Amino acid sequence: MRVVIAEDSVLLRAGLIKLLETSGFEVAAAVGEAEGLLAAVRRHRPDAAIVDVRMPPGYTDEGVRAALVMRRETPGVAVLLLSQYVEERYAADLLSSSTSGIGYLLKDRVADVSVFLDALRRVAAGGTALDPEVVSQLLLRRHRDPLDRLTPREREVLSLMAEGRSNAGIAAAMVVSESAVAKHINGIFAKLDLPHAEGDHRRVLAVLRFLDGDG
Repeated sequence: MRVVIAEDSVLLRAGLIKLLETSGFEVAAAVGEAEGLLAAVRRHRPDAAIVDVRMPPGYTDEGVRAALVMRRETPGVAVLLLSQYVEERYAADLLSSSTSGIGYLLKDRVADVSVFLDALRRVAAGGTALDPEVVSQLLLRRHRDPLDRLTPREREVLSLMAEGRSNAGIAAAMVVSESAVAKHINGIFAKLDLPHAEGDHRRVLAVLRFLDGDG
């Protein structure tokens, strides 16, 4: 798997390069600013890009804005955002532009190598991976219809769906059967008034509803 890294911290960038290369990834480029990210993606067409949210020159949302441009220009390249703090609106911005190949993790999560690599592989395969802390903050902010129709267990299931977990992954995390998870998910779909759809479309719609700050 070919990866491009955009991280302004020299130490973290070097650490990511070493971690990925020793784990079997090919690091096509590693840059320290948003423009360098866009140039590297255009040149190398990687499978995924790991992008710091805040980068030079302003250290605000340069990484996110570059990722949005990248998704328009090269939609097949997955994006895994890294952030020092929980800034869930950035995850919502990216998910509103595309519903596959998106991840958002806190930088502390990189230290948990297996979790970080699993998230990267999941995102590169077209899935989603949201940091549990981001999901927790989203839950605290959502106290309005239709989400307040959900039971605590349904909210727990939806938060795990937002992290990108499969039904089997949710069942393992909650220590319940997959049929119980399926029942909860059907309840979520009904309470969020989501129409019947093929494949995973309703699952994506439920997560987007969860992330939508305007309810």
